[in-house]
Formats: sequence, structure tokens, C-alpha cells
Amino acid sequence: MDFDIPQDVTQLLADLDRFIEAEIAPLQAADDNERFFDHRREWARTDFEAGGLPRADWHELLAEMRRRADKAGFLRRDLPEELGGSGTTNLEMAVVREHLAHRGLGLHNDLQDESSIVGNFPSVHLIWKYGTREQKDEFADALVTGDCVMGFGLTEPDHGSDATWMETTGVRSGDDWILTGAKRWNTGMHVATHDLVFARTSGKPGDALGITAFIVPVDSAGFSVDLFRWTLNMPTDHADVSLREVRVPDSAILGGEGQGLVIAQAFVHENRIRQAASSLGAAQYCIDRAVDYAKERVTFGQPLAARQAIQWPLVELHTDAAMVRALVRHTAHDLDRRSHMEVSDRVSMCNYRANRLVCDAADRAMQVHGGMGYSRHTPFEHIYRHHRRYRITEGAEEIQIRKVAGHLFGFMRR
Repeated sequence: MDFDIPQDVTQLLADLDRFIEAEIAPLQAADDNERFFDHRREWARTDFEAGGLPRADWHELLAEMRRRADKAGFLRRDLPEELGGSGTTNLEMAVVREHLAHRGLGLHNDLQDESSIVGNFPSVHLIWKYGTREQKDEFADALVTGDCVMGFGLTEPDHGSDATWMETTGVRSGDDWILTGAKRWNTGMHVATHDLVFARTSGKPGDALGITAFIVPVDSAGFSVDLFRWTLNMPTDHADVSLREVRVPDSAILGGEGQGLVIAQAFVHENRIRQAASSLGAAQYCIDRAVDYAKERVTFGQPLAARQAIQWPLVELHTDAAMVRALVRHTAHDLDRRSHMEVSDRVSMCNYRANRLVCDAADRAMQVHGGMGYSRHTPFEHIYRHHRRYRITEGAEEIQIRKVAGHLFGFMRR
């Protein structure tokens, strides 16, 4: 493949930068909105008295950013043309997400909420690819505008990466289904109108087939949000959810009975490559900031950059970033031309290596900056705490490595 960024994508990056400077940066600077990004960030965003949930004014600022991005024609770029998008490629999205994360913390691309001027809408893609005409009409545009918010109920208290062993069940009752079980780390449930709940409807524990995805209204009888778990990075929006004989119609099924795992894999593979690109961008930001500081900071009569103890770790990280960048873009390019299952091992390589890289880069940037690096007056602790979760939540890195090993040693078929 040609590793040069296509001209239209290069132009897009320039257009995005101009839009950020003209529209988003002034919004961030207005009305002390900077409190959400400077040393006060975690405390400004979190309503600790309301269970650690995001504050309403933080949510409203993100919504205004998205409205401006939508009006400018950027927010929906990744979506099909029927939804106002450009039907862009995975390669373009990988380049864009790396670029926006490389700009550092800001309203243009918030790490924690994953709101961005170029939206990443995995739920919309699932509805558009697997949904019925009625589901598309009801949910697709509403998920973009925020009139509908859909959680993703896959993980359970006793089952995370081993999703085929889930204990939530769906039992047919006439033309309806009765859902019973529990979910954990159900993201976005403080504002969700619906939850995409995965439940076993046939087969036995461990079977890949027999899991079904249901679109469940959160106001359904028997559906409850029980607890929001506080996390390393706050605010939290990660809920424990219970389903006590929740009745939904057959029309709530997304993608066909017993095909839920196919939907879940489509969700995570596309999301993993894009999330890896964001981690790469944030890692390069940390590296670049550390290099700049090392050239400016003078100790014992000379710049820090003159010392090999400072140079060499940053050279190693910069080299790793270059290699991860090549792998991410090559894999994204293949995702645009082949089934996601054919390149799932390389998606896993990208994801676990990029997530390790950003944690290492943030840690090294803290070290180079010394005491200031440890303070909240630099962004590195926030970047570390945010990206540390992705070594678990996108499929634990051990699971990613296991997938690569399966392909490498022939235990898995492509």
C-alpha cells in the first residue's frame, strides 16, 4: 500500500485544525470552560455528591461542541451518506483520530467522554448494518443527535472477555422474550434511553452461536441501573445493571436470533483500531512534549536534552510510535478491503501495543518533567489514567495477545 496520507485526508486535517481554532478553541476559552481541561479537570467534570456522575454543565459543553461540529459538516463524516456522512474509510478515521489526539487535551477531542468533532458512532454502524428498516428509522439519526443514547451490555459480573460464557438469558414467551441476568461496566447508562443487551437464547455456555442482541428500553419493567462504579479516571458512567424478567418483543432483536456475537465482534474490531489510533496520537503528544521540555530545561548548566539518560528512553518510545503507526495504518487499510475477521489478529496487535505505548509515554513524560510532571498542572497523569483502562476494557491485553498467538500457532482459523 501507499503509506502517504491521501491528499483529501491531508486537506481534511487542515480543515479540522482551522475549525478548531475558529470555533472550538474560543468555546473552550469562554466562561471558564478551561476548568474542564486544566488542573481542575476531574473535579470540574464530576458531581461527587451525585454518585460521581458527569456534571450537567460538562455534558452541555460537549453537546454544544458536537452541535457546532455537525453544523460545520465534520461530526457525521464517518457515517453513511444517507445519514449525512461521507462513508469514510477506516484508514481515514485512524489518521484523523491520531491527529486529534496528538493535539493534546481539549474540547475538540475529549479522551474520557470520547466526544470528538469527528464522531465515532459504533452503535450507529451496528444499527445501519444489522438493523431492520424500522430499527434504522427509529435509532440511526437519533443516536447521532443524542435524542437516543444506547448502552452496550456485554460484560457481566462474572464474565468479561469470556463473553460466550455469559449467564444472562433470553427465553421466548409467545411473541416476546424474557431477559434475566446482570451486566457490569455498562457505559453511558446515566443518560441512556436504550441498552443493547446480549443474552444467551440457545446453545450451551462457551458456544459462539446462540447469543442474541436485544435493544432494550431502559424504562422497561424489571430493568434497573443499580450502581455506578468509581474508576481511576472520574467522572464515572460505568453501571451495574440488573434485568429481572424484562419483557421485550421479537422486534427488539438486532441482527438475527443467535447472531449476537457476530455483532459484538464487528463492534469491537472497528472500535479497537480507532481506539489504538487515539492511543498512538496521545503517546506521540507525550513524547513531543517531553522532547520540547528537555530542550528548554537547563540543569547543572546544560539542557536536559544533552543527557543520554533523557535521550535514549524517548528515542525508544519515538521508534515504537513509528512502528505502531505503520501497523495501525496498514491494518486499517486492510479493514477497508477485507472482512474484519480476516485481520482480527493484527487489530489485536495494534490495540495492545498502542495502549501499552501511551501508558509508557505518559509515564516517561512525567519523569522528564520531574515534579511538574507529577502535578496536575501538566496533562500526563490524566492521559495515563484515561488510557490505562484500555489495556482492560477493549478486551484485556492478555486476550489480545492470546488471539495473536492463536493465529501464529494455528490454534485459530482466520
